[in-house]
Amino acid sequence: MTIPSIPNPDLVTLFGNKPRWNLPDYRRHGFHNLHTTARYMTSLRAPRVLPIRKEIDWTIGERPDVARFLNMSHFSDFVVVRDERILYEAYAPDFGPDRPHPIQSITKTTLTLMLGRLVAGGVVNLDERAETYIPEIGTGYAGATIKAIADMNVANNFSEDYDDPNTSIYDMEIATGLRLPQEGQEEGTIRSVLCGISGGDLTNSSELIGWIIERASGRALRDWLTEIVEAAGLEGCFHISCDREGVPLVCGGSA
Repeated sequence: MTIPSIPNPDLVTLFGNKPRWNLPDYRRHGFHNLHTTARYMTSLRAPRVLPIRKEIDWTIGERPDVARFLNMSHFSDFVVVRDERILYEAYAPDFGPDRPHPIQSITKTTLTLMLGRLVAGGVVNLDERAETYIPEIGTGYAGATIKAIADMNVANNFSEDYDDPNTSIYDMEIATGLRLPQEGQEEGTIRSVLCGISGGDLTNSSELIGWIIERASGRALRDWLTEIVEAAGLEGCFHISCDREGVPLVCGGSA
């Protein structure tokens, strides 16, 4: 007997070519719970943690600019940290200090750490072209220098224009399990999407730096991320979305 099933409601493409979790009525819940919404997710945790103590300065919350921010309808949380001290913290009623929140492009700080280390060690040359490290890369990146890619200054046909319902970033959402492919559409991977990018006239950010780091260093991105999490002494879990091959979305997938 076959047990019937339906497509996962959160991931079905609906209005404006967006999945349900990213529609206005669901978006807040979606971003608060993106680590449990994506189909593919990796979690990392440090064995030894950095102790943080609270030295709350309540005058921070009384500043007009801060008070205005805390009262915005889309506010989730606000934390001020200096060294190993929490100087101020505030949370929306539906959020809290035990809840992870996606940090989107701030995830790129992990790329900066990895790439900087390889450049300093002479393993990666910023003036080399992408095809030097990834011979199979498509024409959209092959001739670009590592510096240009890291600066997000490459012209090709990959678009992150979220006002465009047909923007190509949605191919990456399929690859990382944040939406289901349409009927008959192939579910790619992060790297198959990168290889399919060709020339054009749009500037963009790139997931390619992570692939170059992995290829040049001979170390999996997961190993690099584990080292960063352990060095930071994270007490809770560092969540990062990935594709079905386990490649992390280091350009913006962490929470």
